[in-house]
Amino acid sequence: MENLITKDMTIGGVIKKYPSVIETLQQTGVHCVGCHVAYDETLEQGFKSHGMRDDQVNEVIKKLNEAAIPNDGKQTLKITPKAVKKIKEFTNGMEGYGLRLKIISGGCSGMQYAFEVSKPKDNDVELFEDGARVIIDKEALTVVEGSMLDFADSLQDAGFKVSNPKVTSGCGCGHSFSM
Repeated sequence: MENLITKDMTIGGVIKKYPSVIETLQQTGVHCVGCHVAYDETLEQGFKSHGMRDDQVNEVIKKLNEAAIPNDGKQTLKITPKAVKKIKEFTNGMEGYGLRLKIISGGCSGMQYAFEVSKPKDNDVELFEDGARVIIDKEALTVVEGSMLDFADSLQDAGFKVSNPKVTSGCGCGHSFSM
């Protein structure tokens, strides 16, 4: 199998494309995924600045590739196993409820993602993954088509994250975007 992630990719690029690797990075001692301090460093530069040897760098790259979930763009919204688990926790015992993904105006770049637990409405599309329900209104669906929904839990931030290939720019804090 071809590696999705190589040591010459930037930390920021890897996180944007494969948010499912955030936990693996943190487990290896690379915590800059939350604060954006070294976002433009290559993985190799970041790992070596944390004192890793070449063999350790190669081992971490292997682990990252095992954790990477490719988004092939064919599915409306890819939902990672961590997001599924968290959605199930939030909706446990709440028949008919799911995680609502909304696009709202705001932030430095104009748009933000918002999440809440709710029941579907008439104009909604429901997506299911391993028993977890994600609810999106039809207008927002066009914005997130081809994206990946993940749940990240880092030292700096925790919550649902959308990795959207259509986003053209975002604010420095990572909470808003434009297309």
